[in-house]
Amino acid sequence: MKYITRAVWVLSLVSLFTDMASEMLYPVMPIYLKTIGFSIVLIGILEGVAEATAGLSKGYFGKLSDSSGKRVPFVQIGYALSAVSKPMMALFVYPLWIFFARTIDRFGKGIRTGARDAILSDEASPQTKGKVFGFHRSMDTLGAVIGPLLALVWLYFNPNDYKTLFFIALLPGLLAVFASMLLKDKNKISDKPKLPVKFFAFLHYWKESPAAYKKLAVGLLVFTLFNSSDVFLLLKAKEAGLDDSAVIGVYIFYNLIYALFAFPLGIIADKIGLKSVFLTGLVLFSVVYFGMAFNVNLYFFFGLFFLYGIYAAATEGISKAWISNITDKKDTATAIGTFSGLQSIGAMLASSLTGIIWFQFGATAAFLLTAIVTLLVAAYLLLGIPKPENN
Repeated sequence: MKYITRAVWVLSLVSLFTDMASEMLYPVMPIYLKTIGFSIVLIGILEGVAEATAGLSKGYFGKLSDSSGKRVPFVQIGYALSAVSKPMMALFVYPLWIFFARTIDRFGKGIRTGARDAILSDEASPQTKGKVFGFHRSMDTLGAVIGPLLALVWLYFNPNDYKTLFFIALLPGLLAVFASMLLKDKNKISDKPKLPVKFFAFLHYWKESPAAYKKLAVGLLVFTLFNSSDVFLLLKAKEAGLDDSAVIGVYIFYNLIYALFAFPLGIIADKIGLKSVFLTGLVLFSVVYFGMAFNVNLYFFFGLFFLYGIYAAATEGISKAWISNITDKKDTATAIGTFSGLQSIGAMLASSLTGIIWFQFGATAAFLLTAIVTLLVAAYLLLGIPKPENN
């Protein structure tokens, strides 16, 4: 475990606390939104706009982090914004205010993502990136287990009291902010004057980036266009007859599997190849969506969310480790930020598109389309993308 440095531990704890706060709310978010008058289409648009905001800011702040040579301030500010956004969701129920509060949360994510992942990459070697990113994802997702458990306990004793949860979520958010204060930048800041970074300057990186980066990003972005928010999986479970406790329970189960498998799969990826593990995850994702298209059985839902947890463990951290291994170290935050930015714009379209397809043609059509496209993306990555050089 010597490759898990102090900085990796601190970042992992920060992510754990933040996910406790976020995931305490995530499984009840669609239920809460429907109780205050949001339709399925409006929920899709809300999630899409929020992700687009995160996406555009990820690219810009990733480039700004590389340009300035600083990492920690972006991490600290980003986590602070996400913390204060939680209680904002419960102050008022006006649609514009809900959009604003949700956007502040995602803006914080956009500010911190590139810089945080660059720190993780700098703390690892090409041979240990699967482990480092996998460990971080495991800790991050452990928060996604604890958070919904706390929500489940709260709602058991206080049925339908969703608003108070948004205020409770502020506490772990503040712990994350305090923990981030333990981070320090290692890189010596250059005395050379820095050119101002324009908001869309990160897009120029696409032209300058390695061919392998472009090929990988194209495949992942096509997948993103059809990979909508997990909110729709929870709504499918709810429509199939699961009560609020069961919906939260199945989501906790998914995150537990994710947390348990992310680190081991990172270790395996460093041994057999990042690409192999990632492709396995995509196949599992497709299986889950085929199953979701037709399933109405409670126990089968747990089986599908088990596979969904393994998919997430095999792809989330692995994709960033893969990207960081095929790009220049000085551009790590820009490379990950640019990809994450484009990915979030794709997520905006995906969530909006899924909401419309669901509304017009039903859940089965929405899930089947996603499953089929995912298999096509897996084939493209298998045949068209070489393995990372260290694998």
